[in-house]
Amino acid sequence: MTYESNPVLEKLPKHLRQYIKPQNYEEYTSINQAVWRYVMRKNVDYLSQVAHSSYVDGLKKTGISIDNIPNMYGMNRILKEIGWAAVAVDGFIPPAAFMEFQAYNVLVIASDIRQLEHIEYTPAPDIIHEGAGHAPIIANPEYSEYLRRFGEIGCKAISSAKDFELYEAVRHLSIIKEAKGTDPEEITEAEEKIDILQKNMGEPSEMAMIRNLHWWTVEYGLIGSLEQPKIYGAGLLSSIGESAWCMTAEVKKIPYSIAAAHTAFDITKPQPQLFVTPDFAFLSQVLEDFANTMALRTGGLNGIQKLINSKELGTIELSTGLQISGNFESVIAYKGKPIYFQTKGKSALAFREKELVGQDAHQHATGFGSPLGRLKGINIAIEDMSPRDLKAYNIYEGEQVSLDFEGGINVSGKIITGTRNLQGQIILITFKNCIVSYKDKVLFKATDELYNMAIGETIVSAFNGPADLKSFDLIDHELSKTITQKSDASETALEGYYQQIRDFREGKNTTISRNKVFTVLKENFPKDWLLSVELYELAVSNGDAEFAKDIKKHLENVKLENPKLGNLIDDGLELVNGIKIKVQKLSVR
Repeated sequence: MTYESNPVLEKLPKHLRQYIKPQNYEEYTSINQAVWRYVMRKNVDYLSQVAHSSYVDGLKKTGISIDNIPNMYGMNRILKEIGWAAVAVDGFIPPAAFMEFQAYNVLVIASDIRQLEHIEYTPAPDIIHEGAGHAPIIANPEYSEYLRRFGEIGCKAISSAKDFELYEAVRHLSIIKEAKGTDPEEITEAEEKIDILQKNMGEPSEMAMIRNLHWWTVEYGLIGSLEQPKIYGAGLLSSIGESAWCMTAEVKKIPYSIAAAHTAFDITKPQPQLFVTPDFAFLSQVLEDFANTMALRTGGLNGIQKLINSKELGTIELSTGLQISGNFESVIAYKGKPIYFQTKGKSALAFREKELVGQDAHQHATGFGSPLGRLKGINIAIEDMSPRDLKAYNIYEGEQVSLDFEGGINVSGKIITGTRNLQGQIILITFKNCIVSYKDKVLFKATDELYNMAIGETIVSAFNGPADLKSFDLIDHELSKTITQKSDASETALEGYYQQIRDFREGKNTTISRNKVFTVLKENFPKDWLLSVELYELAVSNGDAEFAKDIKKHLENVKLENPKLGNLIDDGLELVNGIKIKVQKLSVR
């Protein structure tokens, strides 16, 4: 156990716990804390004007402080009051896992924090985005249930084989972009790879479409009227530049609908349009509309074909409720309906998400195949036959039978026994000396090995992942550490001065000479601007007008040397002077 658990986290399955890492709060530097404080002061000042009312209220309810990076343990003590919890993870985790955490009411928080050089925007998930963006809004009960339900449905979405490749490429780019000293050529190469992948994804998968819904709601959602929307999306709440940009007329506002699932996004650019939901309840309505299009609810030939294309562990559920989990390899169809399916490798059978006794991955270590549908010339499906019907058709223990299915599948062998569900339907028939064939091709043949034939007329559902989580060993993730570099002597010295000023502001050590710190800062760290802003704040609060004037003059020189810092410095000074940040002054990203 590398984290402090609680009743919510104790319900997490093992395969999700593998993504959790300790927060290691003591590793945050004084500069990290200053970055958090600067961004949060800007956020609260500006977002109080444009964010949904749940945001400011939620900051208090979820234990998010303006002055200190949130401690996960402290957050959890407060989050449990609204039925949620938070865990630290290492950057991007697979989309299905991310959503499954949500299904368990657990907020995943990338515990790293952006560098000062990337204070306005970082391509990597960080605690500013996750903690200050996602956490406050979940205090709203309607939105909280939407997020949980989204996770529940989203983790069942089927991916394409290319989705994971794109995820890995994006994760790699986010790591090297945030790492100090990365060769620009390496970044360019990574960006080009993502561009090629995005242009060759083919037909969007269910996971791709539900990621679109997630992006346009959870990350970049607006709420209210088209004319005067408010912000609730975490991506906007955690980026002061983008939250200002989205309020301008340059960004088209569109009524939220299922069309958002088919609207792609580019994570590297400002969004040209955003979707506006009238209220949080409408989000759930659209989510259910989308879920109705998923193989999770439609099943059929299309559903199993999606699983085959995904090349990932998935499950089909038959009309009897029998669930088959494995890597689906092939399907035979007849008149647009599946009549035989085959998995490869470890497979398992379950009913209502509970593995059937004797039908585990050891029993089916090399795959599982079975016919589907009705027997030829018989109007009643096997699953609807009563014990008397089964006996009348010779489907009975100890009988040697030859069963011809519609579409050409034949199963011949001696019936050993049958397995029924709680409603009394036959869901499995076990054969000995069995041969399964399709036309002239033998699909299965064994003399000593028993054959279990699944009973089900149709596939009613197909979804990502196993039916019973205990059927498979899902522990396959190693924490791939994001690139961190120890501070050099100069950086360590600068961190020391940030800490001195932090201690002074918090009353821990008021004997520090702020003027000496300022002198050293000008001489040894002329490019640093954030500590000067903090010194300016202390000078103004203490009524030291001359000192404040000197600092402001220095900051003007810093702006001349690096014009890109202009808005950041100006906004910092205006916060100190009690001036509301203006939309037109904010830069995007």
